[in-house]
Amino acid sequence: MLVRDVMTSDPVTVQATDPISAALDALFEADIRHLPVVRGEALVGMISDRDVRDLGFPIDWENDGAEAALQQLANPIASVMNSEPIRVDEETEIADVIDLIITHRIGAIPVVDPDTLHPVGIVSYVDILRAVRDNV
Repeated sequence: MLVRDVMTSDPVTVQATDPISAALDALFEADIRHLPVVRGEALVGMISDRDVRDLGFPIDWENDGAEAALQQLANPIASVMNSEPIRVDEETEIADVIDLIITHRIGAIPVVDPDTLHPVGIVSYVDILRAVRDNV
């Protein structure tokens, strides 16, 4: 089985220069946990809900905490994204993707056009589990 058989096509993406708040909005609106980050059309990173959660927003909202959180959310996505994302193409074997997910302890891998690095899909552990369930 190949990645193209199980991936989610046309993934939601964000630009590296967008504010972190844009990534948070995209994650929430699409009800997803991982976003490929692009510069123009080419993949340059990945950001997850965990990356945003790990920002460690201030708990003391009354003493300038809210303002500090808003300032942090205005920073560019490039400041918190994984800038060396593992990536695969549509012809990658699912077994290889599973190995990457396990080895690197990640939940999703962007699928790119090997010539342009344009994200054409994303494959997550959920996509793989669905494929296994459907073939059992």
